[in-house]
Parts: sequence; structure tokens; C-alpha cells
Amino acid sequence: MVLGTVLNPVNSSMIAVALVPIGRALGASPADTAWLVSGLYLATAVGQPVIGRLVDLYGPRRLYLIGTAMVGVAGLLGALSPNLGVLVAARVLLGFGTSAAYPAAMNLTRSEAERTGQSSPAGVLTALAVSAQTVAVVGPTLGGLLIGVGGWRTIFLVNVPLSLACLVLGALRLPKAAKPAPTARPADPADPEASRPSASGARGVDLVGMALFTALLVSLMLFLMRPRAADWYLPVLALAAGTAFARWELRVPAPFVDLRVLGGNAPMLATFLRQFLSYATAYAFLYGFTQWMEEGRGLHAAGAGLVLLPLSLSGLVVSGLTGRRESVRGKLVVGSLVQVAGCLAMLTLDAGSAIWALAAVGALMGVPQGLNGLANQNALYRQADPARIGSAAGLLRTFMYLGAMAASAADAAFFTHGADTGGLHHLALFMLAGAVLLLAVTLIDRSLRDPTPRKA
Repeated sequence: MVLGTVLNPVNSSMIAVALVPIGRALGASPADTAWLVSGLYLATAVGQPVIGRLVDLYGPRRLYLIGTAMVGVAGLLGALSPNLGVLVAARVLLGFGTSAAYPAAMNLTRSEAERTGQSSPAGVLTALAVSAQTVAVVGPTLGGLLIGVGGWRTIFLVNVPLSLACLVLGALRLPKAAKPAPTARPADPADPEASRPSASGARGVDLVGMALFTALLVSLMLFLMRPRAADWYLPVLALAAGTAFARWELRVPAPFVDLRVLGGNAPMLATFLRQFLSYATAYAFLYGFTQWMEEGRGLHAAGAGLVLLPLSLSGLVVSGLTGRRESVRGKLVVGSLVQVAGCLAMLTLDAGSAIWALAAVGALMGVPQGLNGLANQNALYRQADPARIGSAAGLLRTFMYLGAMAASAADAAFFTHGADTGGLHHLALFMLAGAVLLLAVTLIDRSLRDPTPRKA
């Protein structure tokens, strides 16, 4: 499950050092290569909660094997792609393929915890979070090394052996049957909700709700990727799809997203917001800072990856030292404060800054990488309905990708004429605003003091 979970962050992060080489090789502008980032996040933002709900209904094994097989196919397609369009299609397929493992892992972890009576498997949750975070921050370094050895196509080709390993281990080790989650509310004749229309599909698969959710998310994210007055119809479409989605989900007996339960779970909504803010800042740094090092500072892709190695190391050390501790609030407070410090440090950089200064900023920004994601995951584990842990985990990842999309849009907005130092400083101010808001949301959330997970 850990190996499958890292497929998404490794593909999300390696591309950071490949955007410039791919643009040069295929004659694409930064605005065009941004679709390599946006395409994967668009697919995963939609795919994670949808596949997570299917995991809740059918168990983790089937979805895990299908998803990891798609990753291998996408890796081959990307390695052989003749143009940017095919490359973007490969990234979209990667996004859908990597969407299965994390909801499957959370589903399996929760079911095993209930079977064994262990209320909070901190070690397992830490392994999932630390592995994903570690790979995410190691990704640029790994990507730079792969590009230096075999060119940018190797960052796609590496998915083939990873996919094969996941398929073999998944087929051998994952349980072949799992207890399905409840698919509908109790049929009480006195309950007016019992007469509501059924969702489309079998076993409570709300196909209409999934379609409306997809329309909402796709239209919203397409607008966020490149906000323009000419695309005014996209937010209108998002509003219409969102309204229809809410009306439908409140009527069906087995909704894709139970809005009544979600609306009454303010702590989990706050966790989704913190996830968005955490990763908007983290990914704005990962992509924006890396592009600036290559264009504004003049480093090679492999060199930029090596400069980011302290980011990887500090994130790994912090996660390892704090992973087994239950303190969610403390991690988020420290993580947001260090993000603030890192954003302020970015304002001091320019094209003549020493390499050690760049590495120091990276090491500083690695600390919240090792704290925030783990804290939000542990908070969700406590707050989510056990019967919907897969879809809740998928939604948590969706908000992560929404943050990544906001970061990608910010990078595009501030690097209009290339990744220069002025654009980097404007990006740092954007990140600073997000870090301050994250700190405020954390401080006012009293529910973070309660370590007790929800019961089935």
C-alpha cells in the first residue's frame, strides 16, 4: 500500500524539474507545459474521491490493481509521446491511475484498526504520510538525476517497473474480499427520506452525483488554471453544476458525498480547508522556486534538483521525529509558522544569491512538508465516518490538488514573462498570505485538541 501511495507524489514532484527541458525539446511555452502539471491534478482531484467511494463499496484490492496497471500504461505512453498533446494525455492517465492507492490504503488501515481494536494506528498512518511526503520532496532530486542520465522521458519510463511491483505485491498481499460499506440509509417507513429516488447504478454507486461532481470540479479548475474574462462561462457552469450536485445529493438514499453528514462535520471541513492552504503554499514553492532556479538563477535541471535535496532531508527528519506523536494542532501551528518564515526568506533572494542560501530556504520549507500533511491526515482519520473513510480520504487529496492548482495558477500569473526574481517575490507574498491564513484557521479550531476518532 505504501508503494502504491507514492506513485502520485513521485509523478507530481518529478515533473517540476522537467518542465523547462520538455518545453525546449517540444518547442512549448511555459503556459503550455503548465498543462503537464494541471492535467494530472485535474484528473486526480476528480479521481480520488470517486475511486475512494468505489473502494468503500467494493474493497481496496480491485481498485488498487486497476489503478496501478493504468500507471504502467501511462508511463509507456509518456516515454514514447511524440508531442505535447500526447504527453498531457499520459499525465491525465497517470492522474486517474494513481488515484486508487491512497483511498485503498486508508480503507484497509481503518478496517484493520477496527478488527484489531487499535483505535489509532499511528505507525501505519505515519508510514503512509511520511512515504508520500518524502517521495514528494525527493521527487525533484530524483527527477533531476533521471533527466541527467537519460533525458526527460525517463521520468515517465520509471513508472513501468513501479507499476509492475505494485501489481505483483497487490495481487499477492491484498485481501481478496472486504466488508462493503453501507450503501443506503435504513428503510424506515416513517422516515420521509426513505422515499427518495435511488442513485444510478448498483450497490449504491451514485453515478449521477459523480458526474455532477466531475462537471463542478473540472469547470472550476479549468478556470483556476488560467483565469480570464473570456472564460466567464466556466464559473457559471461550476455554479450550475454545484447547485445541481447539492440538490441531487440531498435526495438520493446513497449519495456519493453525504452533504448532510459533511455539513454537520465542521472539524472535517476545517481539515479540508487546512489541506488546501498547506499545499497551495507547498506546491507554489516546489514548482515556482524550482523554475526560478533554472531560469532566474541559471541552474541546470539536475543542479536544481540537488539544491532541493535539503528540502527532502528536512521533511524526512521532521516526519520521522514527530510521526508517532498524536499532536495534530502542535504540528500545524509549527508548520504554518515555519511556512511564514520560509516565505519571508524567499523575499531576500535574487539572481546573485549563493547556492547555500537557496539550499537553506529549501531546508526551511521542508519542515512544514514533514508536519502539515501528516497532521491533516491524522485529523481526518479521527473525524471521518468509518463507512466512508475511502471517499473522505479521496476528498482530502482533492483539496490537496485544489491547492496545487491554485499554486500552478499563481506560478503562471507571476511568471508571465519567465521565472524572474520579481515574479518570485510576488509569488512569495502569495504564499505568505496562505501561510498566515493556515495559522489562523488552526488556532481557532478547538476540535484539534480532541484525539478520539469517530466510531462506526
